[in-house]
Amino acid sequence: MPETDTLLADWKERALNFEREIKKAVIGLDYAIRQITLAIFARGHVMLEGDVGVGKTTLLRGLARAIGGAYERIEGTIDLMPNDLLYRTYINQEGKPQVDPGPIVRHGEALSTFFFNEVNRARPQVHSLLLRVMAERSVTAFNREYAFPHLQVFADRNRVEKEETFEIPSAARDRFLMELHIATPNDPALQRALIFDPRFHDVDRLIETIRPGILPYRELGGVARIIQHEIQASETLQRYALDLWQATRKPQQYGVRLSGVDMDQLILAGASARGMSMMMRAARASAWLDGRGDVLPEDVQAVFPETTAHRIFFNPVYELRRSSLIGEMMEGILQRVATP
Repeated sequence: MPETDTLLADWKERALNFEREIKKAVIGLDYAIRQITLAIFARGHVMLEGDVGVGKTTLLRGLARAIGGAYERIEGTIDLMPNDLLYRTYINQEGKPQVDPGPIVRHGEALSTFFFNEVNRARPQVHSLLLRVMAERSVTAFNREYAFPHLQVFADRNRVEKEETFEIPSAARDRFLMELHIATPNDPALQRALIFDPRFHDVDRLIETIRPGILPYRELGGVARIIQHEIQASETLQRYALDLWQATRKPQQYGVRLSGVDMDQLILAGASARGMSMMMRAARASAWLDGRGDVLPEDVQAVFPETTAHRIFFNPVYELRRSSLIGEMMEGILQRVATP
């Protein structure tokens, strides 16, 4: 329909403007910014990984300003309890105990961006609550149900320190549309700018340079549904996606080989059906953002590692080598599975 085409074209320009605005505050992370843009329009949650001080918080604060709505952040600690996300208890000025809404519920439906920093420092009970919020976009507190229809959750996992940490369960990881690695840019000019340009030293002022409300958060869900409905995937493309799925479960059948690995013993569990459907949501968003009405293999390839790698589980003997094996395996799958 012409009206739909006009709407999607208008939102595509908004999405590209969004990326340009974020890049004002965050340099050297163009790939991550594009992936997060796809996640926004696929309406999926994102896990971020990276060393300290690489710009994850700045990136998310910029994102929150550009889409509007309320932004909340919480730090994962070993003594954090589920109720700490729902309630805030303290002694008021009259010396009496008082209970106020916590970071998840205090903004109600206006909550659009929630950042859980160092999520693996929190206990499994907290992960369980987060899982419900992510899956259902709702929670019960103060004897009522709170709904967050516009919510997108971002989490950061500490990869360096292992003491007092709790591994994220597979069910929770599967709820994340993507896992993105955020790294310091390799370009010497960008490194010099980050160190010596005073503009990047005042984060609050830097965030203020981003134009607010470029992507009105209350409208994102409706636009995302239209994208998923209008962007088509041919029978040939569907067979390609199904082959990729099968290759995450039995890579050896597609000729994937990893050095020093018994491929018959590598995989404990491949990607889930939910995971592959999320991959296709991101691929449709990629096709739309590139101005096409049909998903091409390159759209799938552009999101396959980020949407799928964290859903593949190795047998314990190989899990300790995961960081060195998973990237090679994903690359092998893309190379070995025939592209239509």
